Amino acid sequence: MNGGGAPSGIGGRTPSSSPLAGSGRASGRGQAHSGIGSSVRRPDGPAKVRGEFSYAGDLAAEGMLIGDTLRSPHPHARITRIDLTAARALPGVHAVLTADDVPGDLHVGLTLRDEPVLADRVVRYAGEPVAVVAAVDAATARRALRAIEVDYEPLPALTDPELARDADPVHPDGNVYRHVAYSCGDPDARGVVTVENTYRIGMQDPAFLAPEAGLAWPTPDGGVALDVATQWLHSDQRQIGWATGLPPEKVHLRLAGVGGAFGGREDVTLQVHACLLALATGRPVKVEYTREESFLAHRQRHPGSIWLRHSADADGRIVSVEGRVLLDGGAYASTSPVVITNTVTLLQGPYRVDNGRFEGWSVRTNNPSCGAMRGFGVPQAAFAHEAQLDALASALGLDPVEIRLRNALQRGDVATFGQRFDAPTPVREVIEGVARLPLPEGPARKAPGGVGRSAEGGTVRRGIGYAVSIKNLAFSEGHVDESTAEVSLCDGHATVHTACAEVGQGFVTVAEQVARTVLGASTVEVTQPDTLVASAGSTSASRQTMASGTAVHRACLAVRDRLLGRLARAHGLDAAELTIADGVVCAAGKPLTSVAAAAPGQTFRATEHFQHPDTFPLGSPEARMYVGFGFSAQRAVVDVDVELGLVTVVQIASCQDVGTVVNPTQLLGQIEGGIVQGMGLALMEEVVVIDGRITNPDLQDYLIPTIVDAPEIVSTYVTDPEPGMPHGWKGVGEPPLVTAVPVVAAAVRAATGLPLPAVPIRPEHIALGIGAPPTVTWTTPRPPDPSRPPGVVVDEEPDAALGTMAEEGAPPGP
Repeated sequence: MNGGGAPSGIGGRTPSSSPLAGSGRASGRGQAHSGIGSSVRRPDGPAKVRGEFSYAGDLAAEGMLIGDTLRSPHPHARITRIDLTAARALPGVHAVLTADDVPGDLHVGLTLRDEPVLADRVVRYAGEPVAVVAAVDAATARRALRAIEVDYEPLPALTDPELARDADPVHPDGNVYRHVAYSCGDPDARGVVTVENTYRIGMQDPAFLAPEAGLAWPTPDGGVALDVATQWLHSDQRQIGWATGLPPEKVHLRLAGVGGAFGGREDVTLQVHACLLALATGRPVKVEYTREESFLAHRQRHPGSIWLRHSADADGRIVSVEGRVLLDGGAYASTSPVVITNTVTLLQGPYRVDNGRFEGWSVRTNNPSCGAMRGFGVPQAAFAHEAQLDALASALGLDPVEIRLRNALQRGDVATFGQRFDAPTPVREVIEGVARLPLPEGPARKAPGGVGRSAEGGTVRRGIGYAVSIKNLAFSEGHVDESTAEVSLCDGHATVHTACAEVGQGFVTVAEQVARTVLGASTVEVTQPDTLVASAGSTSASRQTMASGTAVHRACLAVRDRLLGRLARAHGLDAAELTIADGVVCAAGKPLTSVAAAAPGQTFRATEHFQHPDTFPLGSPEARMYVGFGFSAQRAVVDVDVELGLVTVVQIASCQDVGTVVNPTQLLGQIEGGIVQGMGLALMEEVVVIDGRITNPDLQDYLIPTIVDAPEIVSTYVTDPEPGMPHGWKGVGEPPLVTAVPVVAAAVRAATGLPLPAVPIRPEHIALGIGAPPTVTWTTPRPPDPSRPPGVVVDEEPDAALGTMAEEGAPPGP
């Protein structure tokens, strides 16, 4: 190890079942109540409850150095001089690295390789890494950072996304990450009423409770290993390889304990820095961020503006929709080119729209970089389209539930982007399901504002709102969506190995349930995820049960068939007559032997791969952009002090399309957590950026809901199995958040009578009545032009659509 040892109990390249990932231990619960459909307890749950779970911040190794990062104080500046002499001369400092010390490719990135590992001559956002150090302890590392001399020449900072298209480029790749424009049917068709408004969505932080941390060390073969809290091991491996110049087989990653993610761990932050420092020093190096560093380093939800125009007939049925989106992607691409497509294409909401024109940009600025966050561009769209549905209902004197039922998508309908909804599409069912749930009885348990005389009864108004959402599931537009699983079985003990990052979503439990259901295993061990097995893709997009769960299911089936084949040969039976149920092998329905005793001492192994059917880019003849969809409806009840602008969320009711309930307790946890996180964006969460600098990079000034804020949550489900998926399961993690944002806003609008076109809704928005109302226009109906060609038309001259929309009253383009 050239002066340092590997982390305790960890070989340089040997996978381990240590509790770093919280899942490398066997679980041996009773057979009958631990398969698919059961509320199986998480294997890492007891350690977390007792405070014994090892998170990435707990990593340690003999001879370990501490890494730290020097960050730019400027949102845009030229680096004119860096002097490392004093920092390198400090006792206890083992390495000081800048862009000049990166041995491989300087640039990394999830979609576009546009971000330097360390700033090279120019910094493009406040907090961009300029240099990294490794020292014997944290105090020495901080002294080394202070000793680095950097001269900056400040440059004009582009902080207004509305100006990005026409501004001087702040990056060689330009200021537009992606422009999307398409139409369907006759966008100029009109009903009797048209409503339009511009909606604004703030920047939300993932706010996971455990900041980023990782431990890297050099391996004897000249490579590097890294234990890290991440969402995508193989993406990290690939980007580390680019920067270090190492081939994939010499970059080994393992998942460390993850304290939340929500999209914020999908991009690399400290991963490359830790590995560069480990290779430079020949020692293990640990990097752990402070809370402020965490805010500066990881990606937030895209803030943006959405203009929408809906036209409807006298019965409230949508005749046409036009929309334009502008998302601020910040300084580097991350997933901005993909997020914008989600937002634009799902502006139609879970409603049938035959005629529409849609356009959107994700742009580069000198603001903090934005990327994946739970919902991936769809909460922004849902907030806007649900406000529009309520505006239409108000104009036509319709009940908000009724107008949604009249426009609900059905199986067989075609989306505005051309894809047919060929799987269960239970939009009507989730709306009717949530409407049936009981309303809260009596007054709220606490008044808005909490305690004392902060809210007088005479100024408190109750409001009830409804919202419905559509969320695409899994990857899209041709991005390969796959996973691989290795499963073994010996004497009734099953071992499951994948690279699926367990970030709290509960895959460790799902994998165990699958092994028990298919194999009848008496104990199951889900080993620590690493890069020694093929990729499982990212833990994002509500995809891991569908992708990795299906890979595990296939591998378990292969192992089962090998076990039953062995038994059939031994007993002279037909393998087709053998089945497994509750840990017992049966022949023609009669017990033959237990799984544990079926083949003493023999191990049966299988590795299986799963890949979703191909998807294609917008406008492709195949017209299949997305793997699938999930639908959710919610009802919110709020109490609002209309003078103080304070809000108490009393109850949120939810009905969600879940395919098949795999684990009732975990499903409820996903729904409750998503609702509270969406409520945060609706009412309080916003990263405040002024002149390109985050002004609230801590959990004192960046407010997130606590248990005190959490409302009563009542939940029911629509269980319509998803075709092509084992047990009919589907992803459930994102729809609760997507729907919660518009439903809370709708309830506050109902209580106050205010338009409230921006989230988070601040007290001053309510108390001072801030926010423009929608424009309502009564028109002579104009039916769709039958001569318009059917299908989707992708705009080849994007500015033409923008000009048309601007002439008709949309706000100026970016």
